[in-house]
Amino acid sequence: MAKQITIVGLGAGDLNQLPFGVYQLITKSEHLFLRTKEHPIIEELNSEITYEAFDFIYEENDDFGEVYRKIVETLLTKATEIDIVYAVPGHPLVAEKTVQLLLTEGRQKGYTIVVQGGQSFLDSTFQALEIDPIEGFQLVDALTLKSEQLQLNGHVIITQVYDQMVASEVKLTLMEQLPDDYKVVVVTAAGSSQQLIKEVALYELDRETSVNNLTSVYIPPVKNVEMLHHQFTSLRQIIAQLRGPNGCPWDKEQTHHSLKKYLIEECYELLEAIEKEDIDHIIEELGDVLLQVVLHAQIGEDDGMFSINDVIKGISDKMVRRHPHVFGETIVQDSDEVLTNWDAIKRKEKDTSDKESILDSVSIALPALSKAYHLQKKAAKIGFDWPTTYGAWEKVKEEISEFEEELKLNRDELLMMKEFGDILFALVNVARHYKIEPEEALSSTNNKFYDRFRYIEKKAMENQKELKDMSLEEMDEYWNEAKKRN
Repeated sequence: MAKQITIVGLGAGDLNQLPFGVYQLITKSEHLFLRTKEHPIIEELNSEITYEAFDFIYEENDDFGEVYRKIVETLLTKATEIDIVYAVPGHPLVAEKTVQLLLTEGRQKGYTIVVQGGQSFLDSTFQALEIDPIEGFQLVDALTLKSEQLQLNGHVIITQVYDQMVASEVKLTLMEQLPDDYKVVVVTAAGSSQQLIKEVALYELDRETSVNNLTSVYIPPVKNVEMLHHQFTSLRQIIAQLRGPNGCPWDKEQTHHSLKKYLIEECYELLEAIEKEDIDHIIEELGDVLLQVVLHAQIGEDDGMFSINDVIKGISDKMVRRHPHVFGETIVQDSDEVLTNWDAIKRKEKDTSDKESILDSVSIALPALSKAYHLQKKAAKIGFDWPTTYGAWEKVKEEISEFEEELKLNRDELLMMKEFGDILFALVNVARHYKIEPEEALSSTNNKFYDRFRYIEKKAMENQKELKDMSLEEMDEYWNEAKKRN
């Protein structure tokens, strides 16, 4: 029959800070269990108490999840026959994973779980650092620390920095957000006679020898807002201010329609940077594209229609929904199967009852070459396609013949334009069969033409010649030189 487990906190300091009720409980208990004996109070009471500590479980396991699970299993086993007392550092309900597991698993299995007092290490830490948590405070476990969860405009305390290895991981994570020389505070044994507080530069954090199982790291609030400009929330605030009452007149005048041309320009500039494999330029142009997204979202928020949160939620939901092989139990063999599943899920999501054609989902705003590619791709999905590239090539030859015939017979400008368009459309189909995006291919050639023609211009300047005075043969010679260069 399940018995009672009484959980008590040993506090964060010395024996004189331990509540008398907790003192009596641990000194009189015949079945006292400690998560760890490495605590100032245990050292002072060592001759007055009999206990069993779980430090050996930490030594036998590298995974903390496994450590906590084994401690809880042991406690539940012991408590099947006897009432036990389980003592943990600090307060039982502050940063104590084993306590949370006991409260859920123990009670589900019929154990009586009682939580009694204990001073949290946070009280002593706040006092030692002389900070007020009402200004904004975040407590983070060093063992599960993630860069994106940090709220650096408030007080941050990172607990369980118990050795140099953990301190090193904390340092590297913080360096993703803060300068290497940012000042942090190492707090060890707060509230006890062994209390040690030391300010260090972030890069020196894992060189601090005072780090032990009573160590926390305090990150003071970031006061320099430019230091947080890498965070998405900072960008949102900047754009909101630009469109605010005291913002920029130009930004305040913009609408979804007025920004369309800038979005197109920025996308093409990004494509150019990618084509040139210019990393710095890619970073800059990605920022310009992101600016357009956030501007549109801010306009939506100003109009009371939607916010960037709606945009992010929509795309997050879509990515999870359309990747059941990652976020669900679907199994795929390759990327082709991924695309097949994607299209099937997409068809279920969209109500096509009010559409005249499956081609209506292709954006009318796409450039002509890209639009041709996507129209053909849509048609191909329901079987309207050449089974091999041979048929696609034959269609190109057929369209060229028809264009040549029009040149011989009528030379009607409208008909010639249409026949030439047919050639381009057929060539796009060939590109699609070879999985070449025609817009990207032509953009690559445009850049190549620019670079080679620019070489001709430079050579003309070196030889003090005007381009118009050069022969085609001379220009062609420089063209071939440029061709060998790239």
